[in-house]
Amino acid sequence: MTILTDLRERTRTWHRPSYRFAQLLAGITVVCVLLLLVDQRTLQGAPIWAKPFKFAVSGALYFFTWSWLTSLLPRFRRTANWLTTMLVVIFAAEYVLMVFQAARVRASHFNNATPLDNTIFQVMGGMIATLWLINLVLTIAVMFTRIPDRATAWAARIGALLGMVGISLATLMSSPTAEQQAALDATGTSAMIGAHTVGLPDGGPGLPILGWSTVGGDLRIPHFLGLHALQALPLLALALGVLASRYPRLRDGVLRSRLVLIAGAGYAGLLALLTWQALRGQSIVAPDGRTLTAFALLLAGIAVSGLIAIGRPSKDRELEDSLR
Repeated sequence: MTILTDLRERTRTWHRPSYRFAQLLAGITVVCVLLLLVDQRTLQGAPIWAKPFKFAVSGALYFFTWSWLTSLLPRFRRTANWLTTMLVVIFAAEYVLMVFQAARVRASHFNNATPLDNTIFQVMGGMIATLWLINLVLTIAVMFTRIPDRATAWAARIGALLGMVGISLATLMSSPTAEQQAALDATGTSAMIGAHTVGLPDGGPGLPILGWSTVGGDLRIPHFLGLHALQALPLLALALGVLASRYPRLRDGVLRSRLVLIAGAGYAGLLALLTWQALRGQSIVAPDGRTLTAFALLLAGIAVSGLIAIGRPSKDRELEDSLR
């Protein structure tokens, strides 16, 4: 059996619209890479096709994961399928508007410069709010879904919950900056309302492709990290399951569950740390002493908790020892 045949067999029961849309976005990612190479136009210092590229990658991961999660819901499957299809429609419409603005070399987010720009962003804002609400309903459903493997179950639940936190963090970008508020107070209008950079205007130096600010705080970082907990934690559970064939200690389902819970707590801690760092106007590449100390304490806590979990016998192991 080839890899592609095996993948088709494993995904046969997954939610088809979101699975196909994830495949489409993966193809669009390649198109965006080509556009980045041939179209050198920029907007606020970044390539105009960088944002469509990032959203295509993020969307492909997002919908691939939800196509799997929706298939696991034992109850309300029809409702969940309908809601997930709605997510596809909303994201697709938002993405079309984003590409339209990129082709016009106009900002798609926070843009209030012209009536058309403002209308597009207001429509996108309504789409995002609807997407958030649907995501919340599906996340609640996942929280009560029974998955045979306990480690995977906890990974899906914590990942979905942190994903909601990540989506919600986008609201921190929607408020006007001090300069924008001053313009609103003085003239009643501002070309831009909202920003992802804290402490400096958007459009300064940033990391390649990602564009995350290297001179100020950037709220896109915790937003991205939280959103993709939905992929990171289930992948960890999958990796632990694969490693169990090589390391007998990991065959203990209780241990794998403990490790996933520790990783989930660590992920939440990192999400909080990055949000705190961004809100203080501090660049991801220039952490101060307080940030480094908090990060070191977080790593130490995860490492110690992991070692304790590995060294702590489970009930199954205790039973085996008592029978010897």
